[in-house]
Amino acid sequence: MHSPKNLLRIILILAAIGAVGFVTLKKLQGPAVEVVRVQAGPFEHTIVVSGRVQAPNRIDIGSVITGRVEKVLVEEGAIVKAGQPLILLETSELKAALDQARAAEASAQARIATVRELSLPQSNDAVAQAEAQVRYAEDEYRRNRELRDKGFISEARLQDLDRLRAVAKNQLESARTQTKALETRGVATREVVLREQEARTARELAQSKLAQTTIRASLPGTVLVRTVEPGDIASPGKRLLTINSSSETRLTAQIDEKNLPYLKVGQAALASSEAFPERNFKTVLYYISPGVDTTRGSIEARFRVPQPPDYLRADMTVSIDIGAGRKERALTVPLEAVRESGGSQTVQVVRDGAARNVKVETGIRTASRCEITSGLAEGDAVVLTRGIEDGARVRALEIKR
Repeated sequence: MHSPKNLLRIILILAAIGAVGFVTLKKLQGPAVEVVRVQAGPFEHTIVVSGRVQAPNRIDIGSVITGRVEKVLVEEGAIVKAGQPLILLETSELKAALDQARAAEASAQARIATVRELSLPQSNDAVAQAEAQVRYAEDEYRRNRELRDKGFISEARLQDLDRLRAVAKNQLESARTQTKALETRGVATREVVLREQEARTARELAQSKLAQTTIRASLPGTVLVRTVEPGDIASPGKRLLTINSSSETRLTAQIDEKNLPYLKVGQAALASSEAFPERNFKTVLYYISPGVDTTRGSIEARFRVPQPPDYLRADMTVSIDIGAGRKERALTVPLEAVRESGGSQTVQVVRDGAARNVKVETGIRTASRCEITSGLAEGDAVVLTRGIEDGARVRALEIKR
């Protein structure tokens, strides 16, 4: 019989042998790895791409005239409407120029009124008087010519009357010329009208320059940068404010050219940001580039966001899931199971207790799964755990995905 002391020693030895055997068995079996089964069934064809929120247009606000800044009405971060006053320039000098231009225009209009209401009527009266004088001179000449023929007056007297008749005709011709010049298309009237047009143009120019002392927002948006303070001199070409336009929110993405047959303008898509992956929002494909980027083998696509979420920011990275069709039967695995290296795609599968790299061909993808078109069969155990060498012994720990 064994003493209690020897019995305890035997138990410890057997336990140690068992532990060593267990550890050895585990080493022979290899580490535990997570695996999923290749599934077969209906599969929605979606194109998942990474894109960015397009930065809105940034507009630099400046002055088209030179002037001293009197007031700046907005701060950085202010939301402005189209046409809203942003900056006021000093106006005293331009107001004086406008007053002067208005006075010149009023003077020109007064000259037109003088011509039409005073000079032309006076000229018409002068023509009438000259016509009467000519008629009188003609009558006097005829009457005195008869008297000369009868010998009652001398030839010299008749010649004096003839000269008076010629003077009256000249005066009539001069009066008619003056009247013609004062009529609507006459040279004198055209001259005063031209002067009035010049004065009106000068007044409109002065008004325009005065209006330009109020610098307004050309479109709605947010003030990003303010580089002006009261007292500064504004001049053409100098940036005073920068406004980020609040135009339509859009996304842009580069899509592999092999997906071109599945794209069409008006196609609906779902997008989400990396910062808020659980908050999807709707987008619509509105533009497909007619050219292909030869360096990347991709085409540019742009999407409108009808109702953008409040968290979207310019240049934010987004994931865009474009619905492109449905297959009634396809073999699929989790997207993370597919490894890409050197232009080829592989999947690790567990076969006969070892991890084996299998070259595969893939088809359509969603945000989480990928279609396998060759290389795998339904039910194959696909390894998800990373860092397992090809041919290494492993213990498959199946999970559901």
